[in-house]
Amino acid sequence: MSQKAERPVLSGQRIKTRKRDEREKYDPTGFRDAVIAGLEKTGGDLDQIAKFLVNAGNKLDYRRYGEVLFDILIAGGLLVPGGSISQDGEKPRTNYCIFEAPEDMEAMRNHEQVFVNLMRRFKYLEKMFEEEMKKVLVFIKGFTPSERIKLARMTALLLCNGSVPPNVLLVLNNEHLIKDGIALDFLVELFVTFKQEKGMQSLIQALKKGGLESKLMDFFPPNKRTEENFKQVFLEKDLTEIIKLHKAQASQEAKRELQQTLIDDINDEKPHSEITADIKEFAQKANIPEHEIIVIIWSTVMSLGEWNKKEELVTEQAVRHLKGYCPLMQAFTSTDRAELALIQKVQDFCYENMNFMKAFQKIILLFYKTEVLSEEIILRWYKDSHSSKGKMHFLEQMKKFVEWLQSAEEESESDDEQKNGE
Repeated sequence: MSQKAERPVLSGQRIKTRKRDEREKYDPTGFRDAVIAGLEKTGGDLDQIAKFLVNAGNKLDYRRYGEVLFDILIAGGLLVPGGSISQDGEKPRTNYCIFEAPEDMEAMRNHEQVFVNLMRRFKYLEKMFEEEMKKVLVFIKGFTPSERIKLARMTALLLCNGSVPPNVLLVLNNEHLIKDGIALDFLVELFVTFKQEKGMQSLIQALKKGGLESKLMDFFPPNKRTEENFKQVFLEKDLTEIIKLHKAQASQEAKRELQQTLIDDINDEKPHSEITADIKEFAQKANIPEHEIIVIIWSTVMSLGEWNKKEELVTEQAVRHLKGYCPLMQAFTSTDRAELALIQKVQDFCYENMNFMKAFQKIILLFYKTEVLSEEIILRWYKDSHSSKGKMHFLEQMKKFVEWLQSAEEESESDDEQKNGE
């Protein structure tokens, strides 16, 4: 067999590596040492620290070691899994960091400016800082109680100024942080600080923006997840708005579940008596009042209809569709408030769905004939309880029917007077 001839190689040949192909070894410890050396020269003066960090950004590779930089500014050294500080090197830690600062808010605000100035100068650090905060928050079990307090207060300030988004707090929904109450204590301290800095309304908005408003109970240890405990924890810290937010969220969730229960019952073709019983049982457990139940029933029933796009056909279609649900609706209009809530909801629906503008009077007439709505409530709605949506259009539409009701009422009163006279 013939063998391939070897290609000749020049003696002493050197292959030159292009600069763009060279990869510098990842050296977080060396970066840490350079940063700590610079911090030590400032003597802890925060203005000097801020200047050093800005100038060092022209020499040190912040793009590569951004999270290492934030480890140092927060904890004083390189954080390792669990929240402890790496002890490699001669000086693995500096005292010029958040964890070694006083707990008072003046000190926290002064340190806050170091972060703000740094990210204002190097915009690319903003995303790194968000990831850094997620990592640090997962480590809080490894920090001392004092370090947690400082971190909670600093995190509140950073949320207030927009340096980090509120959804970073979701990482605290972690079993090993929740079971010992660490996550809850951290959040309570953060909430108190946030309220002091920007007010309660801003805190509520931040919780909603971060998707935490419906998860607040999840941060309580499993054996303490009761409404009483929830109320007690936030009352003690004068955070009553958090309690109101929680109740509102619980109510919204209950209403969604009630609506789904109703849809399931209708799809299963259950008799109205069974649907009524299911709704009443659920509403009693969830403490949903009748005037809210009837609105849910209306919205659900109307969502199940497939409506014709032609306005002249929709009215007849709506009346035919609703007729089958009148017994169900009648069961939940036993109070004046529930009746009024229904008629106002019908008005809003017809206004918001333009094809139904002419259907309003026919729907109210159907509800009157099937005793879902009473004469008294219809007259009250007409006089002073109507919604502002399409007000003149619907009042004009109802004018003849209301006049008929009024004349019938006058005849009834006249008959009563005659009987009393006899």
